[in-house]
Amino acid sequence: MAPATDPLRPARLRWGWLGAGAAVLLGAGLLGVVLGPAKLGAWQVMRELFGSLFVEAPSDLSSTQQAILWELRLPRVVLGGLVGAMLAVAGGAYQGVFRNPLADPYLLGVAAGAGLGATLVIVSAGDAPTTLLPVAAFVGGSMAVAMAYAVGRSVGGRSATTIILAGVAVAAFFTAMQTYLQQQNLETVRQVYSWILGRLTTTGWSEVLILLPYVIISSVVLLFHRRLLDALSVGDAEADALGVPTGRVRATVVVFATLGTAAAVAVSGLIAFVGLIVPHTVRLLVGSSYRSLLPLSMVFGAAFLILADLAARTIASPAELPIGVITAFVGAPFFALILRTSRRVI
Repeated sequence: MAPATDPLRPARLRWGWLGAGAAVLLGAGLLGVVLGPAKLGAWQVMRELFGSLFVEAPSDLSSTQQAILWELRLPRVVLGGLVGAMLAVAGGAYQGVFRNPLADPYLLGVAAGAGLGATLVIVSAGDAPTTLLPVAAFVGGSMAVAMAYAVGRSVGGRSATTIILAGVAVAAFFTAMQTYLQQQNLETVRQVYSWILGRLTTTGWSEVLILLPYVIISSVVLLFHRRLLDALSVGDAEADALGVPTGRVRATVVVFATLGTAAAVAVSGLIAFVGLIVPHTVRLLVGSSYRSLLPLSMVFGAAFLILADLAARTIASPAELPIGVITAFVGAPFFALILRTSRRVI
C-alpha cells in the first residue's frame, strides 16, 4: 500500500517545476534581451531594468543601447512570452476538452480562418502597410471556430468527435478560399507566406498592449476550469454523473482558448507546434492533471517561444528566419515521437 504522504507529492512536484519554469523563463528572457546584432551586456541590462522598475540608478547603457533595449528587444521578448504562453495553455486546454494529446490551438480552423483574413487584407492593400491585418486575422479565426460549432450542432452532434470533424471541414473550406486568392494574386504570395510562417516583429509596445488583455482574460478562464478538465478526462458520461455540465464546460473552454489563440495569431502570424510540444512535454514531466498542466504550460510555453525567436533572429544573422520554421523544425520530429508513443499505448 502506498504511504499516506504520497498524495502530497504531486503538489510538491508541481511547485518545484513551477519554480524551475520561472527560472527558465527569466533566463530565456535575459538571453532574448541581451543577444542580437547589437550586443548588450547582461549585467548592464539587469542594472538598467532594476534601476528603471524598482530603484532609480544611473544607467550603464548609452542612449542608443537604451533605445534598442526598451523599444526593440524588450517588447519583442514580452510579445514572444505572451504568444508562447497563450498558445501553450490553449493547446493544453484543447487536449483536455477533446481528450486527445494531439490536439492543438488550430484544431477547429483558427489557423485557416486567420490565414484567409490576413490574405484578404494583403491582397487588398498590396505593398502598403495596413493596421487591418491583425483585425482581419482575429475575425477570420473566430469566424472559423464559430462555423465549426454551428456545423457540428446542425448535424445533431455535440460530442468532441463531431466538433473536430466539423472543424476539419471548415478549415478545408477556408484553406481552399485562401489558395484561390493567392493564385489570383501571385504578386502577394511572398507577403502571405511571410505572415503564415510567423514573425514577432514589433513597432514598440503597441502589439503587446493589443494582445495583453486577451491573454489575461483567456488564461484566467482556462485556469479556472482546469479542475473541470480533469473531470472531463474520464469521459462525458462519468463527468455528467459527477454533476459536471460537460457541454457548457467544453463550450466555455473552446471559446476562450480560441479567443486567446486568435488574438495571438493576429499579432504573430501562424506559429505551429507550440500548443502541441509544450503541453505534451509538461505532461511527461509532471503527469496529466490539468491542475498542474495548464499553469506550467504557460510558463514553459513563454520560455520556449522566446528561445525560438532568439534562434530565428540569430542563426542566420544578419538575416532573420521565420519563427515558424524554427518551431516546425523542433515540432515535426516531436509530433512523430508522440505518434509513436500513442501507438505503443494503443
